Amino acid sequence: MKSRVIALLPLGAFLLFVFPQLSLSHPHVFIQNTLAIVFDQQGLAGVRVKWVFDEFFSSMIVGDYDQNHNNKLENSEVETIKREAFTNLANYGYFTFIRIQGKPFKVEYVRDFSAALAGGKLIYEFWIPCHVKASSTFKQFIISQYDPSYYTRVAFGKDQPVKVISEPRFEISYRIAKNMNKSYYYSQIHPIEVVMRFRRKHG
Repeated sequence: MKSRVIALLPLGAFLLFVFPQLSLSHPHVFIQNTLAIVFDQQGLAGVRVKWVFDEFFSSMIVGDYDQNHNNKLENSEVETIKREAFTNLANYGYFTFIRIQGKPFKVEYVRDFSAALAGGKLIYEFWIPCHVKASSTFKQFIISQYDPSYYTRVAFGKDQPVKVISEPRFEISYRIAKNMNKSYYYSQIHPIEVVMRFRRKHG
């Protein structure tokens, strides 16, 4: 049942408790994330998130939740993972930090959670609702994902880590950059942010 406990506590806190000799080694869990930033007719609608976990953590979850040992996650198993190994991440904002026009937007809930296995790795996908109506002037949207304790490393993959899904009625630009004015884990690590500007096209 170790992987159930690891999901109910901050992931690394569990490992530190069970394996204190690892306390000087960080991180312990690795997530490769992909973000799809989605617009509707009004403006920003939200973000579709995909997390791919490392093989070690994936095997722990599979060991607990793949009850029929067919290397697939059935609907009932996904629901159990959601209840026991995902929902508690709401207490940590799902490792997601958003600012809209410079003001923090707290991620308190998500929708459309799914879990699957592919190539020996556990994959989570979920939707973060975040509605920002576009106007004729640019608005700024910033998103980053990280675990401030750095027990879990959340990092973009190399192949198209950010996608924008939008209608042509909007003018959108973004960049991926390290925020050197913000740090975590004893000021050693700087978050990687997606900094986006968007507005409704004139005419």
